Amino acid sequence: MTEAKLLDAHQAAYTAGADVSVFMIKPSDSEIVAGFTGSSGRTRNFNDGTTTLVNAVDVMINPYGTLKVVLNRHQLTTHAFLLDPSMWRSAVLRPVSRTLLSKTGDSDKHFCVYEGGLQHLNQSGSAMITGLA
Repeated sequence: MTEAKLLDAHQAAYTAGADVSVFMIKPSDSEIVAGFTGSSGRTRNFNDGTTTLVNAVDVMINPYGTLKVVLNRHQLTTHAFLLDPSMWRSAVLRPVSRTLLSKTGDSDKHFCVYEGGLQHLNQSGSAMITGLA
């Protein structure tokens, strides 16, 4: 993960018309992203007697927009994602239904069915950084 890869992917999505606002990364990449601020002259304030040191990036602003940094421990470790939440929706193929199967004593057995998934409305509305270690 490098800042150049992030900027290239964000620029590609921006040029394609996307309004990317979420940068989803694996937890170990959060340390690298926190290091992006090293060249920005970051300052830390230790006022009011508190000794709290924060080394995390929650929101990142670059020339192509503002990104909310989100950690995802379940995604592939070789990928990072730039997402526009307005380009995703829940797609219902078959709504929830319940059918009574049998009765055993005082209990009823039911069969529940649902078919659905996550639908991406525009492939150019997101970007993916691949080949991460």
